[in-house]
Amino acid sequence: MSFADPFFLLALLLVPLGVFAYLQHERRRRNAAAAFAAPAVQASVVPSVPGWRRHIPLAVYALALAVLILALAKPQRTVAVPVERASIMLTIDFSGSMQSTDVPPTRLVAARAAADRFLDDVPAAVRIGLVAFNQSARLIESPTTDRSAIRNAVVSLQPSGGTATGEALAVSLGALETQKEADGVRPPSAIILLSDGTSVRGRPPQEIAQRAKDLKIPIYTVTLGTPTGTIQVRRSNGAVETRPVPPDPVESRAVAEISGGRAYTADTAQNLSDVYKTLGSRIGYRDEKREITAAFSGGALALLAGGAGLSLLWFRRLV
Repeated sequence: MSFADPFFLLALLLVPLGVFAYLQHERRRRNAAAAFAAPAVQASVVPSVPGWRRHIPLAVYALALAVLILALAKPQRTVAVPVERASIMLTIDFSGSMQSTDVPPTRLVAARAAADRFLDDVPAAVRIGLVAFNQSARLIESPTTDRSAIRNAVVSLQPSGGTATGEALAVSLGALETQKEADGVRPPSAIILLSDGTSVRGRPPQEIAQRAKDLKIPIYTVTLGTPTGTIQVRRSNGAVETRPVPPDPVESRAVAEISGGRAYTADTAQNLSDVYKTLGSRIGYRDEKREITAAFSGGALALLAGGAGLSLLWFRRLV
């Protein structure tokens, strides 16, 4: 919680000062009572005293004063609100290594399921685009609010070929650069890159990440797979070769850090889904401060009413 006008918090010093003044008053009252009658006869002079109850209403009043001062400082709390003007490019690797079964049933099938969940979590007004890549990159869908088009395109991907991460990022950036609002301003944008291997074709992805940083378009990378991942490759002579396809989190982390994004790793389908859910919250929503002065003011009034009610009930007076 934060405060829009924290200067008013200095008034909280009035609360301990008031408590001190009250204690001094009580001490003077006891001294006056002692001077009026000897301790041995005080019980007959004042046969009934309210005891601890007389302090309760004033304690409630003091608490009400503190809450009222907090209200004057305009308390705020941070809430997540949907980003209504944003464009996100899903950039998905469908190279041959994505058929590895180390993330069951395969890396690509897990990626499809996670992308589907991501589309569910992101606010409907956010535009999502899709770039799919292996040894070349293709713009499948420009940023759109039509979720079904993205889902259908992701389902149609079949693993094959090598990996050209840099080219895929370049295509994604190009698609986001063309997104303009009616006022000519480009909306907040981001790229989510899901890949499992080292880029072996085209431009270095770090070079494109620097361009993304200049455009203020962060790249969030998700590295999928385990170090023991393998695929079966049929050679020209008909023999089947088992080829290791470990992920490359180092390259992905460098791309994310250069662009101002964040790197994630996922070695299980559940972990991948959790990452996409996190990304949906991170990109599809933004933190906004909302003033909650009314709640504090209402609480202070309720405390004042409570203190007054107790005082009337027990002593037939307000204070």
